[in-house]
Amino acid sequence: MDFNVKKLASDAGVFFTRAVQFTEEKLGQAEKTELDAHFENLLARADCTKNWTEKIFRQTEVLLQPNPSARIEEFLFEKLDRKVPSRTTNGELLGQYMLDAAKDFGPGTPYGSTLIKVGECQRRLGGGEREFMQTSAINFLTPLRNFLDGDWRTISKERRLLENRRLDLDACKARLKKAKLAEAKAALWSEEVDKAEHELRVAQTEFDRQAEVTRLLLEGISSTHVNHLRCLHEFVEAQAIYYNQCHQYMMDLQKELGSSDGDVYPNAFTVNPAPSSSASPSTAATLPVVPIAGAVSTSSPEADTLKIEEVQPPATGTRKAKVLYDYDAADTSEMSLLADELITVYTVPGMDPDWLVGERGNQKGKVPVTYLELLS
Repeated sequence: MDFNVKKLASDAGVFFTRAVQFTEEKLGQAEKTELDAHFENLLARADCTKNWTEKIFRQTEVLLQPNPSARIEEFLFEKLDRKVPSRTTNGELLGQYMLDAAKDFGPGTPYGSTLIKVGECQRRLGGGEREFMQTSAINFLTPLRNFLDGDWRTISKERRLLENRRLDLDACKARLKKAKLAEAKAALWSEEVDKAEHELRVAQTEFDRQAEVTRLLLEGISSTHVNHLRCLHEFVEAQAIYYNQCHQYMMDLQKELGSSDGDVYPNAFTVNPAPSSSASPSTAATLPVVPIAGAVSTSSPEADTLKIEEVQPPATGTRKAKVLYDYDAADTSEMSLLADELITVYTVPGMDPDWLVGERGNQKGKVPVTYLELLS
């Protein structure tokens, strides 16, 4: 291997000079050329753009692919210039499991047929997620990555070069200052002053040229913002389309399941019909006497008994409950309560455990459990 010894020595000398200049600046023993305020603002905006673009890029990756192992695998495939393998989304996998389970349970059974409907919906949701991930990766992630891997690397390279030119310029200023001090003591040092002045002019020219190149690149950050703004709009549009699809799929599924609830759960949501106002007096029956604690006694015999019109037999799981305190309904879905009265209560699948469905004659609504004493 052929080494250029002179060039190697020259590079080593330049590196050493820059290191000395940098160290003396940090220690406050050397002057430093400051950039103008506009240039400093450009640098600050560029750093801010880089930092936030990097954070947004990383978090968008996490949003689109929560699995860190999968992200690493995709990153390696991209670095090796190989096609990223197509992945089955979690929704698609869940849907396939449900369809396979339906085959074993029997597609004709209520459970099996429902599994098929829900499984198909999950597969559509998974397919929509796949499309959203692909669209976002192309229209949003790729431009951000191109900025970080392309434009920003170029800017960083030119900034490092500008910093080296500045160190060279300040080192030349320091040498000229020393030469002039020596010249003041002896005229024999005039050659050193001329040499130092020439080096300073060359260093100043190179610094100014590099500063102009770096400034143009930094001003290009404005066009980067415009490009990223367009990509952000495309990302939001893709996300809106995806969530609209999910909403529509779920609404369709609810309609399908709702139309079959009557066959699967014939008594699940049956409401006891209210007695007709034209009913015969013979349809009324007097229930056994039920003592009510705390009730005010009167001379009327009817005050010691509770008469309730005869209604259809309650659905399975209903119970009688005694109201402990007065309660005013907050909206039309709730039922107001009076202390010491008896009502019929039951629950429905998926209901908040702190609430029950209460019935009193032809009235029905949600009632809080804490206001009731459930009777056997």
